[in-house]
Amino acid sequence: MTPDELLFAQTHEWVRLEPGAGGMKVATIGLSAFALEALTDLVHIELPEVGRQLTVGESLGEVESVKAVSDIYSPLEGEVVEVNSDIAQHLERLAADPYGAGWLVKLRITNESGLKSLLDRTAYEKLCAEEA
Repeated sequence: MTPDELLFAQTHEWVRLEPGAGGMKVATIGLSAFALEALTDLVHIELPEVGRQLTVGESLGEVESVKAVSDIYSPLEGEVVEVNSDIAQHLERLAADPYGAGWLVKLRITNESGLKSLLDRTAYEKLCAEEA
């Protein structure tokens, strides 16, 4: 998967949309390479339980680096249907493959209105350049 296939939140989470059962969309969510480069040296991650309901902008977990503890925000509204539980024991995967093996959660979208605020790669890279 490449960043061209993804949407991005202004809070540096990425989203890949896939069709789900019953016509519901499923979003795979992770942290962008930009965010991971800014955090550096990760030491801990906390992710939600399967079944948790999330709203747009709600913290779905935390990532801790030697620099700081940062919230991971849900870019969409829905139910957590899968968690990448292996990532906590293999934090190096986040930086090594943020758009593949470094995914964090899969969310069954219950309200698609949050999709309107997500950015394509070009708009996201512009945002990152302004923040750098």
